[in-house]
Amino acid sequence: MDIKHVLSRNPLRPVYGVGGFEPEADAGPPMWRDFAGGLVEIGAEAGAGFTFDNEGPRHRVWLEPFRLCDRLVTNDEWRAFMDDGGYRRPDLWLSDGWAAVVREGWTAPLYWSDESGRWREFTLDGEGPADPAAPVRHVSYFEADAYARWTGARLPTEAEWEHAASSEDPALRQMSDSLWQWTSSAYAAYPRYRPAAGALGEYNGKFMSGQMVLRGGASVTPPGHSRITYRNFFPPAARWCFGGLRLAHDA
Repeated sequence: MDIKHVLSRNPLRPVYGVGGFEPEADAGPPMWRDFAGGLVEIGAEAGAGFTFDNEGPRHRVWLEPFRLCDRLVTNDEWRAFMDDGGYRRPDLWLSDGWAAVVREGWTAPLYWSDESGRWREFTLDGEGPADPAAPVRHVSYFEADAYARWTGARLPTEAEWEHAASSEDPALRQMSDSLWQWTSSAYAAYPRYRPAAGALGEYNGKFMSGQMVLRGGASVTPPGHSRITYRNFFPPAARWCFGGLRLAHDA
């Protein structure tokens, strides 16, 4: 993620490598999976292998019935949002999100460029046309939330996402191998969480303010590093992370 942002600032648009770095297209009509909710457990089990301290303790949460889309939002679907004035309509945005749109001049996802009406995208594989079927990436929480509102849906909570992932429903695609997925959950401590003693305690606990949680994993996540309890977190205006979105509905 870091080197992609660095290379994107180079006017020569250099290629980092060919193949295997960006998420693959996996579209088709969106399908919805229903989950009954109820009293469920989320978080890492103590002694179940390596986890970061912010992934526990395991605890119970109550979920209302919900629906989760089987795949991520695509570039083509995001184009429809843009064509409908998504970046020009303050009614779709949280207040701080609209302030970021105005301040930063956002008109499209990061790394997109408009060349005579054709959208191109800078990737680690080089620059080329934005693949309509590929999952939209490098959007902020603010953008993801605005898009969800535009569709009449919402972003899932991190508890909903983890509960759905733990179901091992084979119909749910792109859960951990394409993009980190924004949730509507603020990054905060789980019940009974205590930062670890010493310098290690500063790694996660000190950032539990002003950040939003992403779940899953990305095409650039190291092998073996993805797990359903992993809590990634970034400021809501961050765009350089490999972040996309999956829609949710109340059932």
